[in-house]
Amino acid sequence: MELPKYYFRVRDNGAFVFRVDTENRDRRVEMDQIAAINIRNGEIKPHGDRSLSEEDLEHIKGWMAERSEVLARRDIDDILRTVDHLNLTAHWAQTRASAAQLEAVTDALLLAMHDLRTVLVRKKADRLTKSDKD
Repeated sequence: MELPKYYFRVRDNGAFVFRVDTENRDRRVEMDQIAAINIRNGEIKPHGDRSLSEEDLEHIKGWMAERSEVLARRDIDDILRTVDHLNLTAHWAQTRASAAQLEAVTDALLLAMHDLRTVLVRKKADRLTKSDKD
């Protein structure tokens, strides 16, 4: 099995980029950090005093685009799971929750749902207003 030429160690806002080398005399896998990248602002910082080749930049930018797509899909999946969880919570509240359990969660749930509803209604109104202008 041939190893990839680059390895991306994921971190909160991006990744550290390593060049993978197996062509040394000991046949050991060596990983040399070449850059740190930030997905949110698109920043690519060479590590230390390195300069990145066009090939390095091409691989890094490709990974960044792919990673952004993965994170966007995960966001939607997380939201859809939240919808499922809200449905399960409603069923729990209606069928199994004790008075003490309901007392423990009701205010927090109501405030969170009110906040979410307010944001969703405002965003929907903004989209409708914008589409009317187009």
